[in-house]
Amino acid sequence: MRHLLTVILSDRGYDVRAVASGEDAVKELSARGYDLVLTDVRMPGMDGLALLREAQRLQPDATVIVMSAYGSHEAALEAVKAGAYDFVSKPFRPDEVVLVLRKAEERERLARENRRLRGELAASYRPEHIVGSSEALQEVLRRVRKVAPQKTTVLLQGESGTGKELVARAVHELSPRAAFSFVAVNCGAIPSELIESELFGHVKGAFTDATRNKPGLAAEADGGTLFLDEIGELPLQMQVKLLRFLQEEEVRPVGDTRARKVDVRVIAATGRDLRRAVAEGRFREDLFYRLDVVSIRLPPLRERPEDVAPLAGHFLARFARLRPELPDLAFSEEALAALRGHRWPGNVRELEHVVERAVVLADGPAIREEDLPDDVRAGPAPAPGPGAPEGSLSVKRATRELEERLIRAALERTGGNRSRAAELLDLSYRALLYKIKDYGIV
Repeated sequence: MRHLLTVILSDRGYDVRAVASGEDAVKELSARGYDLVLTDVRMPGMDGLALLREAQRLQPDATVIVMSAYGSHEAALEAVKAGAYDFVSKPFRPDEVVLVLRKAEERERLARENRRLRGELAASYRPEHIVGSSEALQEVLRRVRKVAPQKTTVLLQGESGTGKELVARAVHELSPRAAFSFVAVNCGAIPSELIESELFGHVKGAFTDATRNKPGLAAEADGGTLFLDEIGELPLQMQVKLLRFLQEEEVRPVGDTRARKVDVRVIAATGRDLRRAVAEGRFREDLFYRLDVVSIRLPPLRERPEDVAPLAGHFLARFARLRPELPDLAFSEEALAALRGHRWPGNVRELEHVVERAVVLADGPAIREEDLPDDVRAGPAPAPGPGAPEGSLSVKRATRELEERLIRAALERTGGNRSRAAELLDLSYRALLYKIKDYGIV
């Protein structure tokens, strides 16, 4: 059998080494590297299961395939459960064995590609790859580097589009948890009746649609990082359960009587003033202080205008692939001046979309001012003069007035369709409803 397999696989281009026992196989695995291990299940001395365990210890990346004769399929299935890739029944046709090996090769190729892509993705989230040299951004990155090695809960605060998830991923990638999952949850995008099940899971039969056990996103993040975006949108009753989760470090699926411990680092983010929400009774004070162990404020783009040009260049390099016929695509001086002069109410995300639009509309190698949206070309709003009324310099008041105008404009543009307006405003639907009520918009 060994001789037959050696001939078959050598003819198919494999470099094959055959040995007579499990013990000899362990010696081989200790001496040199192998991609594939093909072993019988039942052998005198060390059997296939024991060899599988040794192969996993000595060469965890090697793929193990077991062979079994009629009557020993249960042992082969046990080996598959223990980590073998597949099994081949004896007697076999040569093409059967080759097919299983080819499938194993393809799986390993995809796994290697996946590891490579994940490595590239992780590297792109490291602080040195976050674009911008302003002192405000560098202060954020200094704090990220300080807090990343600890398990400390982090609260990221900043306007929509300032890159809160990007910073959260940077904290994760610099932490000892980088090899584990980063699980992002948008608390404003999940219906209130489903959020407990999404976060903590449920058991089969817990409610009408619970047809199977579901572990939940907190359990999925075990060992890694759970990123709770738009934490200010969390319903009050769910805030109590989140607080218990943070204090006890355990999850209890809906409908289950048992809880299980999880090791999760929590990073929360919000664009809302949580202190104000606490004062108004819309956010629990004890949860706020539990989340606000280390707070990082992400400055809006208008506070770091020196980062506009580098960010625009970064996005241009990314989107230039959309126009391969324009290999030397670049911004004209007029276009760059317009970008620098804009206030960027949508922050980095707005800049990204503006650059993508400009790349699509460009007629030649230079992106002109005419390729930019009207509001970007219009330049900054004039500053209040010396005779401006008292209070007109209040940033908070101006921000609220601008937000109300944008909401009214979005509702008018969509004919009152709040779902579409929320998309235009880059808000969650629930956040928009809250703001409509807050501003008294009918």
